[in-house]
Amino acid sequence: MILAIVERIENQEGEKSFSTRYYLTQHFKNIFDKLNILLFPVISEKNLEQVCNLCDGLIVTGSRNHIHPKYYNEIPISEEKYKIDEFQLDNKIIHLFHEQNKPILGICGGLQSLNVAFGGSLNQDIPNHYIPNETHKIKIKNNTFLEEVYHTNHISVNSYHHQSIKEVAPNFTVSAISEDGIMEAIEDNNMIGVQWHPEKVNDLHFFETFIEKYFEK
Repeated sequence: MILAIVERIENQEGEKSFSTRYYLTQHFKNIFDKLNILLFPVISEKNLEQVCNLCDGLIVTGSRNHIHPKYYNEIPISEEKYKIDEFQLDNKIIHLFHEQNKPILGICGGLQSLNVAFGGSLNQDIPNHYIPNETHKIKIKNNTFLEEVYHTNHISVNSYHHQSIKEVAPNFTVSAISEDGIMEAIEDNNMIGVQWHPEKVNDLHFFETFIEKYFEK
C-alpha cells in the first residue's frame, strides 16, 4: 500500500541559504514503518494526477501555516498569519483523491483544509486550544468512525491549534465535539478529519482502524 502524504513548509530564520524547508514529523515515519505502509511525500502542485493514480489514499497533515480566509470569503483579522499559502495544494489533491473515491485522512490543519475544500469556514483565531503537553476531553458521537476506534463516547486528546471549524461543510457530519463546543472531528464516507494529532501520541490503533475500514483487503 502507498499513501500520499502532504509535506509542510517552514522558514528557518537565520539560515539564509536553506531557510525554506518541506518537512514531515518523525511520528508519521514511526507509525507507518510499523504498519509496513509506504509514504509518498507530496510537495508540489505539479503532476498530482500521477500521484493520485499511484497512491491508494491521502493524508493531509497539520501545519503551522493558516488557511487564508479568502478561501471561505472572509477578511483576515491579520495578514501576518497568512504569508505561506499551502491550501492551493491541499485543495487540489483533496479533490483529486475524492473524485477517485480514495480514502482521505485530515489531521489538525488537514481537517481544516478538508472543511474549507468542501465549502466550510473557520474561526480565524481561538483561545485556549494551543496547549502543548496537555489534553482536553471530547465527546464522540454514536455510530461514527471514532466510536468504532475507541469504543467509548469520551476520550482525551492533545491540542495544538489556533483555528477551528466555524461552519462545517455541508457534506460532512460532525463526529466529535470538545467541552467548550469546538468541532473536533468530521467525516463523510471514507474521508475523516480530526483536530488533534493522533500521530503525536503514537496512536497506532487509530491508524490501523482507518486502514482496515477504508482500504480493500
